[in-house]
Amino acid sequence: MFDPTSPVVRTVIADDEETARNRLCLLLERIGSFDIAMECADGRETIAAVRNVKPDLLLLNVQMPDLDGFEVLKAIDLDPAPVAVLTANHDQFALRAFETNALDYVVKPFDEARLRRTLAKVRNELEKERARSLARHMASLFSEGVNPALEPLESHRLAIKSGGKIIFLNLHDVDWIEAAGNYVRFHMARESHVFRENISVVSTRLNRKRFVRIHRSAIVNIEKIKELQPCNSCEYVVVLENGKELPCSRSHRENLRQIIDAV
Repeated sequence: MFDPTSPVVRTVIADDEETARNRLCLLLERIGSFDIAMECADGRETIAAVRNVKPDLLLLNVQMPDLDGFEVLKAIDLDPAPVAVLTANHDQFALRAFETNALDYVVKPFDEARLRRTLAKVRNELEKERARSLARHMASLFSEGVNPALEPLESHRLAIKSGGKIIFLNLHDVDWIEAAGNYVRFHMARESHVFRENISVVSTRLNRKRFVRIHRSAIVNIEKIKELQPCNSCEYVVVLENGKELPCSRSHRENLRQIIDAV
């Protein structure tokens, strides 16, 4: 049984036999974590679907009208191309299938146990490709002279270099960020991460709609603010959901004022 928390594998099924497509749909639904993006009944339709959908997995019948499975694979020009599993009514094309770098070759009628083994191989291959892609990304950062200590990968993720490792933080989980000399510490519910960087540089890399700098040594996640307590004239103490209290300095109170005005 696949882990239901695993990423969903976007899948295109290509087979001119409706019964075969239905069988595959049934088995994928039973196995779980496979999203059938499109079903195709001929070669040209399959090529168009792959280019539009950009699936992770292509379950492709060898013998189809218009263009056969080998011609479809040759025409696919995506990089990276989807993982291809070829299917057929017999094993006649097995050797040629593996010569095209297909991951596997499955003979009909589809057996659930056999298909599960194939899909386990598919998941393993996709995980390896994700790892290779990440390695290429990090290598390009180093080769281009970009400092990967604070490289945003997505709007909600941040890669930091710490202790010789690259650590990926989910920014939704960050409560606040603290400056400590030439270092910064990301405070989270159950852990914290320290690495060498100036807090001003950190501030420029963060989404200003999510994080606000309230002090020369503190940045807070706006979503983690529980309340603002007035103290002195036009100044506040920022209280986080975890109870942490942080002062807002006069030089940064305008940042906080913008949040109040937006409420």
